[in-house]
Amino acid sequence: MQTELVGLAAAFLTTLAFLPQVLHTIRTRSTHDISLRMYSLFTLGVFLWLIYGLILRDVPIIGANAVTLLLSGTVLVLKLRHG
Repeated sequence: MQTELVGLAAAFLTTLAFLPQVLHTIRTRSTHDISLRMYSLFTLGVFLWLIYGLILRDVPIIGANAVTLLLSGTVLVLKLRHG
């Protein structure tokens, strides 16, 4: 139980830390300083972590990576649209 609570806290904090960049990118539509290669690889990595979490049925891994995939996917789409 304690292990899962630590995992949930870590998942919440690392996902929350990503939110300001996403909100800034949505608000400004400025993606000039964002690396397409980095966000592509990052989003793919998050997707694979989500699959891994689903295989293990690990709630912290699933939750964090589902939300982060949505957030990083948003930035990636904006980067593709706005360069």
